[in-house]
Amino acid sequence: MTVAADSATGAASLVQSVDWLAIAPPVIAASVALLVLVADLFVEERRKPLLGYGAVAGLVAALAMLVPLRAGDRSTFCLTGTAQACSYTADHFALVIQALVLGGALLTALLSIGDTRKLPAGEFWFLLLSSAAGAALLPASRDLATLVVALEVASLPAFALVGIKRGDRRSSEAALKFFLSSVVATAVMLLGVSFVYAATGTMHLTEIAARLDDVPGQLSILAEAGVVLTLVGFAFKTAAAPFHFWVPDTYVGAPLPIAAYLSVVGKAVGFSGIVLVTVIAFPSYADVWGPALAVLAALTMTVGNLAALRQSATRARSAVRLLAWSSVAQAGYLLVPIAAAAYSSDAQIGSTVAYALMYAVVNLGAFAVAALVARTHPGNRLGDYRGLYATRPLAALAMGFFLLCLAGLPPGIIGLFAKVTVFSSAVDAGLGWLAVVMAVNVVIALYYYLQWTAALFRTPEPSPASDEAPAAPVHRVPAPVTLAIALTAVAGITLSGAPQLILRFATLSLF
Repeated sequence: MTVAADSATGAASLVQSVDWLAIAPPVIAASVALLVLVADLFVEERRKPLLGYGAVAGLVAALAMLVPLRAGDRSTFCLTGTAQACSYTADHFALVIQALVLGGALLTALLSIGDTRKLPAGEFWFLLLSSAAGAALLPASRDLATLVVALEVASLPAFALVGIKRGDRRSSEAALKFFLSSVVATAVMLLGVSFVYAATGTMHLTEIAARLDDVPGQLSILAEAGVVLTLVGFAFKTAAAPFHFWVPDTYVGAPLPIAAYLSVVGKAVGFSGIVLVTVIAFPSYADVWGPALAVLAALTMTVGNLAALRQSATRARSAVRLLAWSSVAQAGYLLVPIAAAAYSSDAQIGSTVAYALMYAVVNLGAFAVAALVARTHPGNRLGDYRGLYATRPLAALAMGFFLLCLAGLPPGIIGLFAKVTVFSSAVDAGLGWLAVVMAVNVVIALYYYLQWTAALFRTPEPSPASDEAPAAPVHRVPAPVTLAIALTAVAGITLSGAPQLILRFATLSLF
């Protein structure tokens, strides 16, 4: 009887308990995705917009479930008998990134309502919510297997979203480039993950960190190769140079709301992965990934800004191309505090998160105004924004504010403080050369941001014959698009009025 009881106790100890509240945000997004896909079979064509509002409601519900998790002290799917090794942890880092990606998906959904008339509505909303679920899962992942699965759940639907415009050659080409580059990145990353597993014998990030210190000599080269290849895979995902080549064509070919989604949520996913593997799993190899990320940061911001300078005001879709190259440059700034963490402490990660929050708000706002302008100027040239204040004064003021935030100039105080925190992280870590490179790039970026801002308030001039459709009345702009612009503008103005929030974030311990 005693043996049987001990066996029952041992069997019971192998059963993992699931904290359903901790995993609620990604689960809700995934569940609503399935509901929308099934509902699409029964909803009449004229009622298809209701699917979009259902997706918005699902994302709002997922965001609301972050509130009871705000303590950041929940973990689940843990190894039995080892409380420190869990596959899912809802700490402060995970919660902040989940708020960012779900909020970004929500604004993308608002921009997409009314733009899905020529798209398969059920598939569109299913893919968007599925990608958002994967993006929400990734920052809470604490083992390499879950990390890779979450990354692919976030990425695979994005391929289809980029190429969802049927019969559009540009959209198909963009999806193919995005798919091929991402497949290469995944293959490289999986090879790196397999090397790390072979060297350590575990998938959990905290366990990897402990065992990398005691890797046998004959496996040390294998472990180093695994660290490097894993980082290269994530560098593709974040569009860090020289792995950025897919960005401009993908953004131009994708529906504009999806380009906005990729510029914010896609980057948040990639940077979350880099932070988790470097700071939690590979701290003992800081001498390997620290210099590598510093060089990538300098190269990425320089390539992005120089390419943005070359955009012509008369070239078709030059506005989206400029935002695409700007996002590459911003990726370089986001890499700076992660590189600095290798030389100082994990507290530097707070600067990356603070900058990511600022960038997400104002970049989504810029894309929202671009989506508004694209309704009357399908060519979406930079020249189409000249004199926008004369026809849409509020949109022009909002766009000017967003561009000044990205440039780091008043009244965009939030952008200024975010750049200062990133700059300070480099200086505090002793990376003076990287701080100088960043300062030079900030000055370069001022030129094209200010040039675009000035164009908004110039006297409009007649445009030559082009592929643009006749101007549509202002009142025909869907309310969700106006709401998206208003939400981002209010958030940006609020943060600019309380810049100490950015400074507080930059010193906050997120793990």
